Amino acid sequence: MTVTHLPAPDDTAAPPPPDSGRSGPRWRPYAVPVLVLVVLALLPYSALEIPVLFDGRLNSPGSLQLIALCLVFAGLALGYDLMFGRTGLLSFGHSLYIAGGAYGTQLAMTELGLGLLPAALLTLVLGTLAAVVLGAISLRTLALGGIGFAMVTLAFAQAGAIWIERNPGGLTGGEEGLPLHTAGVPEAFVGVANTVNVYWLALAYLTAVAAVVWSATARPVGKVWQALRDNEQRIAVLGRDPFRHKLGAFVLASALALLGGIVHLLVTAGATPHSSTPEFTLTLLVMVVLGGAGTRWGPVVGGVLFTYLDQRLASWGIGSEPMLILGTLFVLAVYVAPGGLTSIRLHRARRSAARADSRKQEHR
Repeated sequence: MTVTHLPAPDDTAAPPPPDSGRSGPRWRPYAVPVLVLVVLALLPYSALEIPVLFDGRLNSPGSLQLIALCLVFAGLALGYDLMFGRTGLLSFGHSLYIAGGAYGTQLAMTELGLGLLPAALLTLVLGTLAAVVLGAISLRTLALGGIGFAMVTLAFAQAGAIWIERNPGGLTGGEEGLPLHTAGVPEAFVGVANTVNVYWLALAYLTAVAAVVWSATARPVGKVWQALRDNEQRIAVLGRDPFRHKLGAFVLASALALLGGIVHLLVTAGATPHSSTPEFTLTLLVMVVLGGAGTRWGPVVGGVLFTYLDQRLASWGIGSEPMLILGTLFVLAVYVAPGGLTSIRLHRARRSAARADSRKQEHR
């Protein structure tokens, strides 16, 4: 299914290349991302206590574990937005690749006796090839119109979830999932004492996804994706191949999901069957819409906020059904800011610019 008319303001796009001709210092578009990265990288060295928000110090294993999980989901949401918000492809099968990254790496270590790095590389290669095949099949249904693409991706994800739940040959662990095969993982990523290393790995994953997505969307191919989302016929008239560009976005997003599944395996110390379900993809969709689809920071904000609340609401004693509360908050947020939470800042900036222009005209 191709989604149209998604909000993607130009000022939320990835930073332009140095020769773009924009006014202001060349480093300005990169200032905020670099500052955020530095703060997050130094976080494990902070013994600051923030009551209510965190149970212990920021550098405690529990706090770092929570923040690492938020960073992983921020990266997963940002990768999903490459396909949904940037290209306009609504997929319900993204969880298939996240689970593929986790289960594939785990099985490569346990069944093939590989170490973490070879197992991860093998999973990425095979998973990306599978994404090419399944993506090509799914995208062919767009010619039929309607919601064919979404339904085909949903069918693939459902098939994967059923296979994992049935636990063929005892490979997947069924409903219990699989604990991390620590024998194949470097000691630096095993145990509570090494939580800080897992945190840095999660931060590295989010940084890599942001670099790939923001760089790709700033290039000509990113403009083609945006045009495909807004008006596919115009791209065809200009001689571009819509299918090839959509497949490229699909495969790139799937590869980032595979990598995210591997990191999620290490952060949570296991592969869970829930990560293979269409509901898991729906959670990513909610994160993207909550923060702002097709924007630079929206998926990151939505991913961090949703994951944090999902993990903390029960501990606050607000309710026994955190998803019900999250759903209510999501509806309220979409009602107040239909373009996502990051659109609030954009609207304020535009109003300020409009006032400044009106004052200049009055003085003239």
